Order: sequence, then C-alpha cells, then structure tokens
Amino acid sequence: MSLIAINTSQNVNVEFTLAGIGDRIVAFIVDMLIKIAYIVVLFLILFYWLRFENYLDDLDQWSAMAVIIFLTLPVHIYTLVCESLMEGQTFGKKALKIKVVKIDGYQAGFSDYMMRWVFRLVDIYSNSGIVGVIFIITSKNNQRLGDMASGTAVISLKSDVTVAHTIIEELKTGYAPVFPQVVALSDGDVRIIKENFQKASHANDQKILKQLTEKVKDVLKIEILPDGFSNRAFLDTVIKDYNFYTGKD
Repeated sequence: MSLIAINTSQNVNVEFTLAGIGDRIVAFIVDMLIKIAYIVVLFLILFYWLRFENYLDDLDQWSAMAVIIFLTLPVHIYTLVCESLMEGQTFGKKALKIKVVKIDGYQAGFSDYMMRWVFRLVDIYSNSGIVGVIFIITSKNNQRLGDMASGTAVISLKSDVTVAHTIIEELKTGYAPVFPQVVALSDGDVRIIKENFQKASHANDQKILKQLTEKVKDVLKIEILPDGFSNRAFLDTVIKDYNFYTGKD
C-alpha cells in the first residue's frame, strides 16, 4: 500500500493512500461504459427514430463532421467536466472511491483538470494506455504524465472509518461551549485538527500539541487561552465546541 504525505492548507501533514492501478483502470472502464451508453442512445435516437442521416446527406463533408463532433462533445469533455464539477472525481472514480488531489495541499482547479485531460492523449489514447500504466507503476506517487504536469495524484478514499476518525465528538448533556469562533472552521479543518490532536495525545508529543494549538489560535484569532487551559484542553474544547455549534451528532 503506497502512501503520500500532503501538507494541507492548515500546514499539517496528512497521509493518504494512493489509488492502486487496478482501481484506476476499473474506474476508466466504468467511465468508458458511460460514454459508450451515451453514443448508443444518441445513435438510436438520431438514426433509428429521427432518420438523421437524411439531414447529413444534405451537408458537405466538413459540415457533417462538425455536426457529429458537436453531438458527441459530451463524450470528449466528459472527464474534464466531471472532475471540475465533482472535485476531482468522475462517476467511475466515485464508484471506485478514488479522487484527484493536488500534492501541495491546495484544492485542484480547472487548469489542473485541464492539464490532466490534455495529457490523456499521450498517456492513454495514443498508445492504448501503455504509457500511462508504465508511469503509474514506476513513478513515486503513482502518477501518469498528466498527474506530473498538473502536480496532482489520485488517492483512495477507502478506509475503515470509525468514530475516532471523524469529527463527531460525544457531548454531555448541558455542555457549555467556550469558543464561538469555531464556526469559522470547516468539517475538513476539524477532522485534521482531531486526527493530529489524537496522534499527538497518544504519543504525548507536547511539541506537536503546542504547534497545533498555536495554529488553531491563529486561525480563530485567539490571542490568549483562558486560565486553566492547557494545549490539550484547548484542542479538545475546540473540537467539542464545533460539534455543539454545527449540530454534529
């Protein structure tokens, strides 16, 4: 199992499992089946029911080609559109629980997905996928050329998730929150805080606890901790307060 460490926008290193080549190939096949289904349905509608060939016969070769390209455009831009709208996933990737991410920790953008899409000509379509497979197998982060050019990697979202790995925190009846500023955080922020808080607490790593506390204080614009609050107590309270204000249960 290959792992990749990504430094998040919160300046915290988080390890992700890289998607295996098998999952990537199956996801590609699923996407291809979706494209083929679109072409089949389009063909049946246009040529079986609407007799579209009569219309094409009245056009010159270039005009007819332009019409065909336009009608099949969804197939050609399927991957680019899906990854852009579904935050790094196509329907095939979603089914296999894999996702495209930036290895520098930032959210991948349209230009990154565009770069990956353009390089599919080299990685996949010009050589039946041989180049892409070779680079995925031999590269450090299981990257094809399109991944390298865009600074992305494909990670697996499969995991044995327990309550300890989520942002959910059990609150006692009558719990009184302390830091209303936590509403500025996102679920992703709190998940990262909780994961690293638990690791540091388990290892009794006071240095990490202090660094994490200072980072959270900076984000929440908290200058001084209330009396009696240790770094450990502060981080634990931030997690509980977030659950209180966002209604996580």
